[in-house]
Amino acid sequence: MGLFQKFKNVFKKESKQDIVAYEEGLEKTRDEFVSKLNLLGVKFTRVSEEYYEELERILIEADIGVNTVYKLLDKLRKRVKEEHISDTKELGEVIVDEMFLIYVGEDSLSDKINMNESGPTIILMVGVNGVGKTTTIGKLANKYKLEGKKVFLIAGDTFRAGAVEQLEIWAKRADVGFFGKENTDPAGVIFDGLVKAQEEKADIVLIDTAGRLQNKVGLMAELEKINKVIGRHVEGAPHETLLVIDASTGQNGISQAESFKSITNITGIVLTKLDGTAKGGIVLAIKENVGLPVKFIGFGEGMEDLKSFDIESYIYGLFKDLM
Repeated sequence: MGLFQKFKNVFKKESKQDIVAYEEGLEKTRDEFVSKLNLLGVKFTRVSEEYYEELERILIEADIGVNTVYKLLDKLRKRVKEEHISDTKELGEVIVDEMFLIYVGEDSLSDKINMNESGPTIILMVGVNGVGKTTTIGKLANKYKLEGKKVFLIAGDTFRAGAVEQLEIWAKRADVGFFGKENTDPAGVIFDGLVKAQEEKADIVLIDTAGRLQNKVGLMAELEKINKVIGRHVEGAPHETLLVIDASTGQNGISQAESFKSITNITGIVLTKLDGTAKGGIVLAIKENVGLPVKFIGFGEGMEDLKSFDIESYIYGLFKDLM
């Protein structure tokens, strides 16, 4: 049984949690992407070079990424030859299979958060201004609070106007601990915040940081200093450094991931605003181009609209109209 058929069987049983969120959140991408695939299948009933050319264009427009598209097409050509596939409808099922396999890959990337079993789990949040980083921190705080964790927020973005106040508002909304000071050294604020978080016996500590990527040297020095401070307080911390990317920026988001990865140890990606874009294919492009797992995805503005990433739910949400 192929992966395509397995997906159909799994989701007929509605056994996946949050599947409705994935269906609704990926609607724009699915409407744009799958409708074009369906039309392509009507235009070409048999696999041909012209079919491959149009398929390549559709995949690139979905922001899957040029390298990923070429890799996918190579795999499709190989399977068409080996399995003697001529019907484009049958090839549609192979596309679903291969996209899943591209994300899973040979190198297993965990989409789970690395939790500290002997103390607070420290999660450092990075990303350029305007991608929804502070909002994401608030939603993560709410998520962990609902799971019964004691959560604490630290405002390390100390110089951007309103950043500390904005994070404090989210802390109050989620009813979690908070520490922040404006216009002062971020590492010093984080030091004091960690002391308070440990005094309050926090389980999860979420730390906001500045997003001044245009000054990479300065940001690198700041993040190095922050990492040293965190590591002195909690051994092995930060346990996660999550990069927040606005999904609607498409390939620009890939560039941000590459830039941040070059200046600090990114462990995972949070994709925001996925419901507002037709560029949902960026999930595959991030994995292929940057080699980082997506750990959370945002499907809306509500407090509970941030979901843990699940590749099977994602593939289903993207291709349900083909299944």
